[in-house]
Amino acid sequence: MAKEATDEMSVLSAIYCEQDEFKLLEESADRGIVYRIHTLAERNNEKTPLSLIFHISPDYPHTPPDISISSSHLSRKQCQHLRNSLLDRARSLPPEPMVHGLILWLQENFSDLNKTSSCHLAEIRPEFKEETWTALLHIDHMRSKAKYIKLIEKWTSELCLTGRLFTGKLILILLQGTKENIKEYLHLQKTVKVDVDSSGKRCKEKMMSVLCEIPQSEEKIMMSTFEVKDILSLDELKREFDLVGLTEVYHQFVCALI
Repeated sequence: MAKEATDEMSVLSAIYCEQDEFKLLEESADRGIVYRIHTLAERNNEKTPLSLIFHISPDYPHTPPDISISSSHLSRKQCQHLRNSLLDRARSLPPEPMVHGLILWLQENFSDLNKTSSCHLAEIRPEFKEETWTALLHIDHMRSKAKYIKLIEKWTSELCLTGRLFTGKLILILLQGTKENIKEYLHLQKTVKVDVDSSGKRCKEKMMSVLCEIPQSEEKIMMSTFEVKDILSLDELKREFDLVGLTEVYHQFVCALI
């Protein structure tokens, strides 16, 4: 890991030194550093809490950080728009430590970024949001992997679901969204021809199991995007659950499959 990255992390932990403001989530020579910063952005004299996760690769700052953004006060589309804007900003900067500068830029431009968002959505306050649920599904196999994944991405986008599709030794679909939209996703997963059988004919998913459907606590981390991740080891899979605050779900439901 480059000295610039570790020095920057030390500075950030000193700047964001209040309780829960800065948390180191992972540090390894192979994967780099992952840390979370809780901060506030202001719009129309109201403060919006933001949770930003920065994944710093081993060749940072020559490669910009990957970034995830979530907020209990914003919709999924608003968080995605902010993330895309921040990634574009990061790619435009010279190869030098940039995380603190990115946070300041986001705070300074937060109001304008929300105005220019293609979603044109007003801020969603927690008291008006539908309760969020988390579901974990296990898929036995994917013969037509590329087409199967494309369908999953299409459905999660249409139903405003966030989460992860983990492929590898275990195939797991982690979903977050309203209970009704998760229910509709499960209906599609079971009734639409999503894969092919051993003879190459299209077929429905007959070997999916729903490991859990549980309400999401407000204090838990909310995933702001749906991402597909190819997992090479069980340790890596556990880290992914840790990063999104679902360690208990991993121990309770995933470990039973191993």
